[in-house]
Amino acid sequence: MSDQNTVQDAVERVIADFQRREIRPSTPRSCRLRSLPGKVDAVVGMRRSGKTTFLLQQVQRLEGEGVPRSRMLYVNFEDERLLPLSVSDLHRFPDTLLRRDPEAAGHAWYGFDEIQNVTGWETFVRRLMDEGRSEVVVTGSSAVLMAREVATSLRGRSLPTEILPFGFREFLEHRGIRPSGPFPPASAERAVLEQHVTRYLEVGGFPEVQGFSEEDRVATLRAYVDVVLFRDVVERHGVANVTPLRHLVRRLAASPAGLLSVNKLYNDLRSQQIAVGKNTLHEYLSLLEAAGFVFPVAAYAASEQARATRPRKCYLVDPALGRTGAHHASPDVGHLLENAVYLELRRRGWQAAFVVTRSGWEVDLVATQAGRRPLLVQVCADLSTESTRAREVRALGEAMEELSVEDAVVVTLLDRGELRVGSRTVPVMPAWWWFLEEG
Repeated sequence: MSDQNTVQDAVERVIADFQRREIRPSTPRSCRLRSLPGKVDAVVGMRRSGKTTFLLQQVQRLEGEGVPRSRMLYVNFEDERLLPLSVSDLHRFPDTLLRRDPEAAGHAWYGFDEIQNVTGWETFVRRLMDEGRSEVVVTGSSAVLMAREVATSLRGRSLPTEILPFGFREFLEHRGIRPSGPFPPASAERAVLEQHVTRYLEVGGFPEVQGFSEEDRVATLRAYVDVVLFRDVVERHGVANVTPLRHLVRRLAASPAGLLSVNKLYNDLRSQQIAVGKNTLHEYLSLLEAAGFVFPVAAYAASEQARATRPRKCYLVDPALGRTGAHHASPDVGHLLENAVYLELRRRGWQAAFVVTRSGWEVDLVATQAGRRPLLVQVCADLSTESTRAREVRALGEAMEELSVEDAVVVTLLDRGELRVGSRTVPVMPAWWWFLEEG
């Protein structure tokens, strides 16, 4: 926007529209902004996960606390009226807000959505924070807002809040279901929760697709994947060799919670005469992780070198993405459940790795968090057979001994009970119960 009057007119319209806007009620999210003095809250996550809605929920929260709309401003920088906008124009937003309500000079709240569309935005936000009269929340993809150059520009003054698609509790809340507690609930409520946890693994948690038909849901989810692929990876990073990147995305979508060996993928592609280097495949995986599409998890190992050389498990940002592959059968329900369990641990602030014992037995996840005891989490859809129980007991026993971990849990689709692992008792919890635990 070069014409100054045109720029100012657009800013005026955007501010006026926001101050008149009716914000519709939406499903509350379980995450919270930190809102620390002098810090920018950066809301990150994959596209369509609910970042914009979360930002507008903050406006509703502040209004409920008595803050007038005239001292707040929400701007979506994907609004076509603001394209293209230069960083030198951004001062117009606070200047115009203060002109409309001089009381905002004492303290104003700004929500800047998809602000990465304005090159150089970091210097503007830093100036707002340096002036000390503003609370600023920005949203964008993880690839942008958590990049090293942004952290440097903001001089350590940003705090990330990750928005994932709905967890199981939010999935229920969206449908008006609020477990009454205490646990275990009565049989009728338990049957409802059992039914919905299976549905959750199928539908997933992207807010927009809730209530869609299966055909429309799958088509929409595939469109999400394409947007991530082309806008957040190909266009943003100038990827020219798209064919191997597509193969990687299909491999990830077909195998939620599966092991990914870059060496094996490289050999598979080479056998199909698809040229790509191993380092390039590693880079593609990192770009997909930065876009919030996938979370690679390393094997637990004492050394960084050992972790780096082993295949990694790759968890999708939503279990339903595992059903988007055009030429693959639906993934095993156990893998979808494990994917959902990993995401729930992530929501709760746990770090995770997977475990392979010295004799080759695997435990799906070992979770750690500052101030908490480590926790082994084994995911098994069906624990009804004796051979399955024996396998899980042996894997957990060896892992607990080798890692000196005292606490463990087995998460299943429906089973409830306990396992004796050496001298310890390990709880077996149905997924709906474990998801609804406060943890």
